[in-house]
Amino acid sequence: MQAQQVFIGVDVAKDSLVSCIHGLAKPQVVANEERAIKGWLKTLAPQAVIGMESTGRYHQSLARLAHQAGLRVYVLNAKDVYFYAKALGARGKTDPGDARVIARYVAEHHAALHAWAPGTAAQLRVQELLQRRARVAVHRASLRQVLAGLEELAPDVLQLEQHFEQLLQHIDDEVQALVASETQLSQGSALLQTICGIGPQGAALLAALFNRIEFANADALVAYSGLDPRPCDSGTRSGRRRLSKRGSPSLRRQLYLAALAATRSKALGPTYRAIRARGFKSTPAVVILARRLLRIAWAVWKSGQPFDAARLQLAP
Repeated sequence: MQAQQVFIGVDVAKDSLVSCIHGLAKPQVVANEERAIKGWLKTLAPQAVIGMESTGRYHQSLARLAHQAGLRVYVLNAKDVYFYAKALGARGKTDPGDARVIARYVAEHHAALHAWAPGTAAQLRVQELLQRRARVAVHRASLRQVLAGLEELAPDVLQLEQHFEQLLQHIDDEVQALVASETQLSQGSALLQTICGIGPQGAALLAALFNRIEFANADALVAYSGLDPRPCDSGTRSGRRRLSKRGSPSLRRQLYLAALAATRSKALGPTYRAIRARGFKSTPAVVILARRLLRIAWAVWKSGQPFDAARLQLAP
């Protein structure tokens, strides 16, 4: 007889983990450090299934160690868990309460979820560095706006800009060193850079993603990225479509920038202009092109052949 699965929800914080087994009220607190996590995992049944929210880097040790222990791991979108808790009528938010909600969510929805898959150290590091780079770029743009027009501070602003450039260049150099350290990453990155608009950063991010996750098809990849349009229809009314934005913001940002560059290319520029001719404004048109660019990247990756515009149906 097959042993019954045990579903465990874990609320992850910087210094601690609060876990709760589905169906049991009593939570357990463990320090968020490797030795404590390993000790706690040894106390769990072999059939245990662990769910946790994606929390930047704080959940990574738990996910990695639980997977190494042979347990099934689910890293959940925090937005999904939030709306699930609201649907349950949660009256407040506590760490034990969040752990219970996560445990129940995994117990009810695990059949439709994709188990977490670890990547190599280089792949995970590339993703982390590029996510941090995107955040640095956003803060840089914010500071640029805050300091705009202050002529008396112009020398200091220029020095700050130079420091930002040096920092971003150091991150780029580190990413490229990591890409070069793995054959799969380096070959995949070179292949993806044959696509119009996709540069070293976008190629590295996509190569790390494609090496880590085996997507069933292009639709699954688009849904993962959050670039899929979400319908809002009722009866005969067709509501305005908006992006689901369920995936990584840094991935969407990278694809948007790639699409923006592709609008000026000979291969994909006509596609962008055709989208605009259908009545779309510039930003939605770039988003549509970004979604198409992601599908092209997946096709190039699966085929192992460089991008060739003549072989693809590029017209909208």
